[in-house]
Amino acid sequence: MKFALLGYGKMGLEIEKLAIEKGHEIVLTIDQPEEWETGLSDLKGADVAIDFSTPDSVADNIHFCFDSGIPIVVGTTGWHQLIDEIRTECLDRGQSLFWAPNFSIGVNIFFELNRKLASLMSDWSDYDISLEETHHLHKLDAPSGTAIVLANDIIHHHSRKEKWVKVMTENPGDLRIRSNRIEEVTGSHKVVYESNEDQIEIIHTAKNRRGFALGAILAAEWLVGKRGFFEMRDLLDSPALRGPII
Repeated sequence: MKFALLGYGKMGLEIEKLAIEKGHEIVLTIDQPEEWETGLSDLKGADVAIDFSTPDSVADNIHFCFDSGIPIVVGTTGWHQLIDEIRTECLDRGQSLFWAPNFSIGVNIFFELNRKLASLMSDWSDYDISLEETHHLHKLDAPSGTAIVLANDIIHHHSRKEKWVKVMTENPGDLRIRSNRIEEVTGSHKVVYESNEDQIEIIHTAKNRRGFALGAILAAEWLVGKRGFFEMRDLLDSPALRGPII
């Protein structure tokens, strides 16, 4: 397949390396908005685009792909306020977009564990909940998109949490997300249930960026030929994704 990479930072480079290992071809890389002046013709030669750019540029990148009829996989976070609008436009225009706050297969299993644990703990009022995420210093959004998904799932499945916040709070209905930015940390997320007697934790820690790149490439391979707005559950529920994936 022919890939266009929109965003050519560390994730873009990791995707490029793995895509070539898997026999794909990179026909376009875009890292700055002005590069679109000469890049649109190459975009039309791609089978699919993969976007790991910035919150400020992702919407424009999506529209370039929609206008060119190119399916796009989006891993950029920090643009949650636009997702409903983009989803509607994608469906109305008959385009193809696959979005996930985290493309790691392990993280998406972690999401399922988080939902189940929140439901189990809902009746145990002695336990308060907190959420902590740690990423590298260069990550632009805080809290991370993954942390927001974890928080929203807890709120949906747990009876005593109403909203997430980024600061210390005395309101028992608030779920605090603590964000840490530390040098070159790939990414870690921790959900904690704590009472006066004990503590329960579930933690996911990424060892490297390869897992994110692999998930994005799997999504790109799966998306081609489909129309609609898709997320990781659509991919993970696919009969095609069974057994070893590397």
